[in-house]
Amino acid sequence: MFDGKPKKLLIVSDAWEPQTNGVVRSLGQMVLQAPAFGFTATVIGPGEFKTLPCPSYPEIRLTASLFKTVQARLEATQPDYVHIATEGPLGWAARKWCIKNARTFTTSYHTRFPEYVSARIKVPESWIYRGMRWFHKASAACLVPTPTIVGILEQRGFQRLKIWTRGVNLEQFGIAPDAREINTNRPKLLYVGRLAVEKNLDAFLSLNIAGEKIVVGDGPQRGELQARYPDVYFIGKLVGAELAKAYATSDVFVFPSKTDTFGIVMLEALASGLPIAALPVAGPLDVVGPYLERGGVNGQQVACLSHNLKDAIEGCLGLSREHCRQFASAHSWHASAKQFYGHIRAANDDVVSHMKGPLLTTSQALDLSRLPQQ
Repeated sequence: MFDGKPKKLLIVSDAWEPQTNGVVRSLGQMVLQAPAFGFTATVIGPGEFKTLPCPSYPEIRLTASLFKTVQARLEATQPDYVHIATEGPLGWAARKWCIKNARTFTTSYHTRFPEYVSARIKVPESWIYRGMRWFHKASAACLVPTPTIVGILEQRGFQRLKIWTRGVNLEQFGIAPDAREINTNRPKLLYVGRLAVEKNLDAFLSLNIAGEKIVVGDGPQRGELQARYPDVYFIGKLVGAELAKAYATSDVFVFPSKTDTFGIVMLEALASGLPIAALPVAGPLDVVGPYLERGGVNGQQVACLSHNLKDAIEGCLGLSREHCRQFASAHSWHASAKQFYGHIRAANDDVVSHMKGPLLTTSQALDLSRLPQQ
């Protein structure tokens, strides 16, 4: 336990509730876990300000308020620490405020934004990376989800990169054997996530493969994809118990993205007993790749990675749901938060005694989930 008054952490993020995505889930869990590490965490999101729809992505709202308005909100919180989670309008305003007031701050890199922008409007990735590098340059530490992303960013000139892995809610997602008997049209091939060009959904939906393709989620490409693939079952956005049921009643989780930094949905699927069919790229390589190289979990694989997505899907059929669940059980949000708050304290030169020493690697953080909780 932590003694003394909790430290006040202010998290500034252009992605926050009611949005549903990996950034929001990750930050929400850090808020919930904060007391265990001697913190109280507050999030400033776009919902507190005047907003405008994001071009080509209207369901995402971007802050349109003047800097003075945002500055007044930042000053009102009187935080001990500041973490800037995103590189949007709010993130830039918070960065400006921290620099103006000589405040140490940390940042995080959640999204391969240069690749996303380039996929939409054909702007050279190098241009966007230049701006991103400038944004993170002033931070005391930039938190990234995987070693692969660390390598990619280091090659682009980013500095002070620290690994902050992700977790899964093991109480929400689990194996429900009887739920799979609801429908016998198998195998059920599931995708969960945004429906957008950067997710590479055509690579999955265009496959000539046995089974039922199920898509959970929404996004700017939904209408186009539904028109192009009338045989695919598009459910729309699901949350809570309905989302957990969608996982539990499926057979294989398909992750065709080439641009994700992590992919929390893969952990949710594994916690529900679904093996992962994906491309051998950043995200899948970090989440399941090391385990595949070591022979899986107790000698049993939990995923198939291949540049041929059909081969990957077929390779997942028959893999043990129990071993998938066992794999996911090593990825707790408590372990993720230990990394997160360890980096926050270290970057601000306020490391508590039991967190002294080298900051945790991803594998070390996962092992911590097996230890007694604080």
